[in-house]
Amino acid sequence: MRHQKLESRSGYTDAVRNGDKARREASSLIKLFASDLDGTLFNALHEVDGTIRAALDRTLRAGRHVALATGRCVRSTADLGFGSLPLDVVCANGALILGPRGQLLRHAPLDPATLEELLSCFPTVCASCIALDGTYVRGSQEQLASGYLMPRGLVGVLIKRRMQRNAQSGEFHFDRTASDILRKDVCKVNVREKDPGLRRELDAFVADHASTITNASFDGDLFELTDASVNKGSAVAWLARHLDVGEDEVAVYGDGGNDLAMLSRFEHAYATRGASDEAKRAAGSVLGSCAFHAVPRHLLRTVRREGPLE
Repeated sequence: MRHQKLESRSGYTDAVRNGDKARREASSLIKLFASDLDGTLFNALHEVDGTIRAALDRTLRAGRHVALATGRCVRSTADLGFGSLPLDVVCANGALILGPRGQLLRHAPLDPATLEELLSCFPTVCASCIALDGTYVRGSQEQLASGYLMPRGLVGVLIKRRMQRNAQSGEFHFDRTASDILRKDVCKVNVREKDPGLRRELDAFVADHASTITNASFDGDLFELTDASVNKGSAVAWLARHLDVGEDEVAVYGDGGNDLAMLSRFEHAYATRGASDEAKRAAGSVLGSCAFHAVPRHLLRTVRREGPLE
């Protein structure tokens, strides 16, 4: 049964809630861990490192399932630095679900009529349309890159390099027409728009088409458009059923707006210290920083406490 998280109004209520959660955790057996990537599982450089890989390996060897739950489109977990670890993937905010060998388990395409109207109403917007066989961009590589404000320092350099690698990998197909895109089974549309007027128009479009499309974005400039039925919470729940795991046997981790449905849905939900206030409230429990491997360490503590599955 879905756990209801209520914001407490007193220190006493906080203590009771935390005590109740500790007792539940002590009696629960987590069989599926699902984690967001940037700001959550990844380190401060938005990358995988040896500590993360080792923690996931030990978790898997203890008989658990581990899923990446991300707004990114993930074709191969090896490309992200996870090597040969058999990880499930909930990507494109839940519009695509892949098994541990990269096999497609489920996808939820956008309503074709809504997609056609979106492309028609916003002909100048550089839209990245994620399909089963690649990402089709209505615009050039330069237009796509210009929409991103890179963080300063090493993190910005690493993210820029990652974008360049992605552009050269064959994943992206630039300068595609609306007709090209509409021939594809598009599961998600990403739009990073700096113009306030266009952002308001896009917000209005989403509101007017709420029955067929939704926007679950991690920041205000980025639109992450999927079918209205899609979110990380329902996708992780589908994966749990596919793996014969109960929702009370799932632990989830996140930090941003596109994690809210996932953090709100599951009883065992955790936000990192750098998470948004909304994510922290939705989770009910806050771990340390991704810079200090808070999520990998929590996985290991959970596995050590519960022991290997039979």
